Amino acid sequence: MEHITDDLPAPRLGDRGLFPDLEAAVYLNHAAISPPSRRIQRALHACIATYAARGVEAFFTYNQQRAELRQDLAALLGADAGEIALTSGTSAGVIDVALCFPWRAGDRVVLFDGEFPANITPWQRAAAAFDLRTTLLPLEDYMRSHAPGLERLEATLRAGGVRLVAVSSVQFRTGLRMPIREIAALCREHGAELFVDAIQGCGATPLDVEADGIDYLACGGHKHLMGVEGAGFLYVRQARAAALRPNVAGWLSHEEPVGFLVQGPGHLRYDRPIRQRADMVEAGGWNALGHAALGAAVKVTLGLGVEAIHAHVAAYLDALEPALRERGFRSLRHPDPAGRSTLLCVLPPEGRDVVALHRALGARGVASSIPDGVLRFAPHWPNSQGELPTLLAAIDAALADA
Repeated sequence: MEHITDDLPAPRLGDRGLFPDLEAAVYLNHAAISPPSRRIQRALHACIATYAARGVEAFFTYNQQRAELRQDLAALLGADAGEIALTSGTSAGVIDVALCFPWRAGDRVVLFDGEFPANITPWQRAAAAFDLRTTLLPLEDYMRSHAPGLERLEATLRAGGVRLVAVSSVQFRTGLRMPIREIAALCREHGAELFVDAIQGCGATPLDVEADGIDYLACGGHKHLMGVEGAGFLYVRQARAAALRPNVAGWLSHEEPVGFLVQGPGHLRYDRPIRQRADMVEAGGWNALGHAALGAAVKVTLGLGVEAIHAHVAAYLDALEPALRERGFRSLRHPDPAGRSTLLCVLPPEGRDVVALHRALGARGVASSIPDGVLRFAPHWPNSQGELPTLLAAIDAALADA
């Protein structure tokens, strides 16, 4: 795959030079949607130009790019490329596993109260379809210390019948980084499998599917991976793949699915086996543009390093959090650095309307979000501590207005 970004400046921590069109003076909304950098825009333009020039021949060029993307995602996750399926995003991956898991009637699924609905609704629908039981455990147990939450989870697993635990690596409303490795160990001890929604962590908070003991992981590319909407991936541990039922299979899910289109007559068959790999869920036509953008984005992430990104953002939040406390905000950030992500979620000062406060910040060039009434700041590698005076001045003015 020809690389087309060599003339662009290299990404650097704290430098937003690759975002010349970004209007917000301080963009702290990467937990919602990251604005595409010039590298991502270049990858999108190259993809559409290739299809415009070559038509169907571009398929083969970008099929090679997809193979490269699998390799890069595997490197990012500590996985094997054969354990990666390319999808339209987090929800697609959750739905695929929910529908294809080898359920038995009466199985229990453990979920967490306070999760983003993308990691709740598909399991509820699977429960209705396959006669499962769902159990909701409180995330509040993990907020001051992980120990109470792990103790409650262990008691739930010990009670029996749990086939799968589904949890986010980072919680969208609080920024809580879940103890995934410890949760996985409890799952293994009690015969359950672990599904992780990684959309609020992957790309900015370290994660290793092998070391952490994760069985399934779904993620979209438009948040901390800084790609675009409509492109993501699903990880399935190879040891789990053979047991999945191909309930979402389509024509591309077969072994050797496209040979009949290029090998002449006599190759059209309907009995080719369904692949027993993660990419079984890749049922039909793909999002060539979205995955081209994701490929460029993952290369940036690998180049900078997730550990370095996480440390850079942690230093930013370490400087911002006390300034917010001084202004009367209540931080939901975990007291232990091991429980922290790149999200800083705060409750506004007493008597302040969070919706009005958010609107006032937006009017002053600060991009943030308010999931379920919490003011959320989510910086990333382009953010610099040099912008903090601008941010705090905007917060002071917004407080005066709100």
